[in-house]
Amino acid sequence: MKQKSKICYDRILPKDLQRPLPGIILDLAKGSHPGMEFRTRLAFVTKKKWVNGTLLRVKFVGGTADQHDIVKKYAIEWSTYGNIKFDFGNSLDSEIRIAFENDGAWSYIGTDCLSIPRNTHTMNFGWLDQGVVLHEFGHALGMIHEHQNPLGGIQWNKPEVYEDLGGSPNFWDKATIDNNMFKTYDKNQINGTNLDQKSIMLYSIPGSWTTDGFSSQENKELSVSDKAFMGDVSNYPFTEKPIIAIALPLSASHITQADISKSGEEDLFTFTVTNQGKYVIKTKGQTDVIMNLYGPDSQTNLLDQDNDSGYRLNAKIVLELLPGKYFVQIRHFNSRNGTGKYGISVYKKRTLFG
Repeated sequence: MKQKSKICYDRILPKDLQRPLPGIILDLAKGSHPGMEFRTRLAFVTKKKWVNGTLLRVKFVGGTADQHDIVKKYAIEWSTYGNIKFDFGNSLDSEIRIAFENDGAWSYIGTDCLSIPRNTHTMNFGWLDQGVVLHEFGHALGMIHEHQNPLGGIQWNKPEVYEDLGGSPNFWDKATIDNNMFKTYDKNQINGTNLDQKSIMLYSIPGSWTTDGFSSQENKELSVSDKAFMGDVSNYPFTEKPIIAIALPLSASHITQADISKSGEEDLFTFTVTNQGKYVIKTKGQTDVIMNLYGPDSQTNLLDQDNDSGYRLNAKIVLELLPGKYFVQIRHFNSRNGTGKYGISVYKKRTLFG
């Protein structure tokens, strides 16, 4: 009788199944398996990364003290290698909310956690060990599964996969299997590097699941490449100085000039709304940027995102805003080697009545 694996799965927001996300176009490298091309060793969905340096609050929804301690012990390892920290203070406003239900191991990806109702958990541990904690927190940081190659590198033996994952101990339905095993990400969604079969984000794939002999083993620890990629300039690099938000005046005529002078650089701006209304935040210039808007009074509550969508337009967000302090994050569309100058402005949109 063959041994069956416990497999983690991603919680995907419905909108992600309807349209591709903006991100970095990859140069896909040949994998070590003859005749196959692999997307990455480890990859981030660029739209779903947190602001570099974010303190993510974590809340436990049930579970025992021993279970909590196991999660804390291994999750913080990510902070050793990238500029992200965790606060296990059980805040009611926690971005990551963890349950220990008999519902498999899964997590929403990156900032998708912000779209989940506060009374609903964003991560679950149906079983608990070092490997699964590191893996699920990898998802919470914006990482995706290794095998979801946008070029379809793995030749799947689908009937065998359906049979195995449809039974014990996973009991997945066909839609869940399709989404987590066979669905591939658009190459514009992700930022990654070459295959590393020791990556914590790689599934254990038995040879019976493929038709070309490919297989992989379950990994329990962060690989050398995992650690390096976490702190890569395009992901969560440690910076010499903290990023200080530059204040923006509320003026349609005032354009604040800025410069992404080195690859991977992120600029942060802030403005304060005193009167509720519809506001316009937009960039100007030839530099291809992605713009995120956070608030009110929060650097993790993502309100909206925009870029030029590849049509040489400028990033622009028009949104009804409540009184409070808001933050605008700007980064180059090409996080690996993109640089350039741009301008940014914010103002209250005029109405027919003034």
